[in-house]
Amino acid sequence: AHGAELLALHIVGLGDGLPGPAGAPGAPVSGWDHPHPFLHAVRVQHAHIDVLEHANNIAYVGWCQDAAWRHSAALGLAPDAYRALDRAMVVRKAQYEYLLAAVADDELEVGTWLTGSDGRLQMRRHFQVRRGADGATLLRGDWDLVCIRISTGKPVRMPPVFLDSYLPAVIGNSGAGGGAAG
Repeated sequence: AHGAELLALHIVGLGDGLPGPAGAPGAPVSGWDHPHPFLHAVRVQHAHIDVLEHANNIAYVGWCQDAAWRHSAALGLAPDAYRALDRAMVVRKAQYEYLLAAVADDELEVGTWLTGSDGRLQMRRHFQVRRGADGATLLRGDWDLVCIRISTGKPVRMPPVFLDSYLPAVIGNSGAGGGAAG
């Protein structure tokens, strides 16, 4: 339902495992919290504006969710794959830090990364929302995810295709079962 605000979708060095330009793994790149974000561009619509005349907090949550789904699809795991496997990574805990406001017509970039996984049940995803005009960070967020069997809603180990698709994209991960979630 957020297709109208989608301006562009692109991947910057997704999963190449190389350190950022500063030379240190995990060093911020051009104001991003981590190197090589998956980017989802958004234009703030008038429908996103609340009574305080800035983007409503729930709009940011939706933009993060859109970025996460697009990132997952780019890694080969779109919603159809989830349904076919009867497996899904679902949000167990979400945390957002709202830093600055966005207003109508602001062009934003939502950067996301997979930042941890136990290689069994859990993953962690980080978000950073930046305003294009000045590069200011408006929001940071983190999701703790758990793999479930869709038909029962119960936690279950990630299937091999999840491990094969997601683990190489976990930042700082040099192989299966990389960094700890949390």
